[in-house]
Amino acid sequence: MKQDKVFDTSVQLLKYKVLKEVVRSTYEGTMDSAYIDIPKKISPGPKAELRCCIYKERAILQERIKMACGGDKSNPNVIEVIDIACDECPTNAMLVTPACRGCILHNCKEVCPKDAITIVGKRAVIDHDKCIECGKCAQACPYGSIIKMVRPCQQSCKVKAISIDENKKAKIDNSKCIMCGQCVIACPFGAMTDKSLLIDIIKMLRESEQTGNKVYAVLAPAIISQCKYGRIEQVVTAIKKLGFADVVEVALGADVTLYKESREWNEKKLLTTSCCPSFVRFIEINFPSLTQHISHTPSPMIEVARLIKKSEPNAKVVFIGPCAAKKMEYTLEKTNGAIDSVMSFEELQAFLDARGIETTEQEDTPLNNASFYGRIFAKAGGIIQGLLNLAAQHQFDDLRPISMSGIDQCRMELAKLKVGKSEYNFFEGMICEGGCLNGPLCINHGKKNLADVDSYGNEAIEKTIDTSVKLWKNITGEE
Repeated sequence: MKQDKVFDTSVQLLKYKVLKEVVRSTYEGTMDSAYIDIPKKISPGPKAELRCCIYKERAILQERIKMACGGDKSNPNVIEVIDIACDECPTNAMLVTPACRGCILHNCKEVCPKDAITIVGKRAVIDHDKCIECGKCAQACPYGSIIKMVRPCQQSCKVKAISIDENKKAKIDNSKCIMCGQCVIACPFGAMTDKSLLIDIIKMLRESEQTGNKVYAVLAPAIISQCKYGRIEQVVTAIKKLGFADVVEVALGADVTLYKESREWNEKKLLTTSCCPSFVRFIEINFPSLTQHISHTPSPMIEVARLIKKSEPNAKVVFIGPCAAKKMEYTLEKTNGAIDSVMSFEELQAFLDARGIETTEQEDTPLNNASFYGRIFAKAGGIIQGLLNLAAQHQFDDLRPISMSGIDQCRMELAKLKVGKSEYNFFEGMICEGGCLNGPLCINHGKKNLADVDSYGNEAIEKTIDTSVKLWKNITGEE
């Protein structure tokens, strides 16, 4: 299979190549020389393909290897900046384009509060030492010939957690960052990237062979939109060949979450969902007065892991999904160690290929753990779709839900709630546009993903959450 046809971008492909070689070196026991061998293998030279010279190309690859091995362990953020890779973006935000007509109006010069604009040869020239990047000149130009250049990472970060330091490198403010991973998708040079936990997962699988304690993979429902090469049943078989004892749908946990959140809403009559860790963190940082309304129900990832560990206390559980923030959520104290590690869809592809496991060549292993409603949690509006069904079934009164997709919509609706102007009383929040099916660590993104999720939901044997809830009650003894 040609991997450049699998991934959306060449940045993802480069990341994949590094991850695959790190996995391979780990199994072969050659990680001691990996920082020399892997860069030379990926960028053999003598000419550079991506950077100014082969030496810089390899130096950046060495930094990517560090990220593939876990990154800076002292930094709690799951997203880090590879400094050496962050140097190609324009450093001056305000730019006079060739569209400048050399007019005699000189509005740009007149509105500049710092006298940073002069007219040279009938054209506007900006003194960037004086410029404060206020943008007034761009607004004043009748031809629109002055533009404000915003770095893609900054533009993608709707919580303003990214700034530019004195060395013109991107810098993340951890106190503002919600670890949504949108900057990872946006950076054209791959300088913003998530830290991988693959080395820890390999160690976990190897220890399982020695101790006999099983390692389970819990698979997010968004996986269905990633199965471009092989059916979901073949992907399950492939994952088991990596050493996992079994694969369980996170959608099973979604069924339980739906049941619990519906009851919680019926008791409180005002609730925001807890499924998206970036959404929860967004509320905690930007709307602290609303934290009292965040659902106390654990996310589907945590619910399904707790079910597994209730049945097998010595088991380990690894979440596989499209979300960067899950790499943060699993470490939170409130999860009580339910999840032991997290792997992205991108990392899963690299892991399978490094081990020589081709999904299209596998036999089918059925995956029938969850209901229609649990599976459609992957899309924006999926939680509400299930909630409305339960509300009708149990005759909940006055349910007024809204699905919020993307930070802008989340911010707008939460601001209304904060000042008592919202007409809604159940808030489903997903930071990724469209929901988890467009998570930052997906192999590919697109409108077709929504149709995939709906189809996957319809294929579920269970059409209601009743069987999942009954299983949860039997295993946990809870009501």
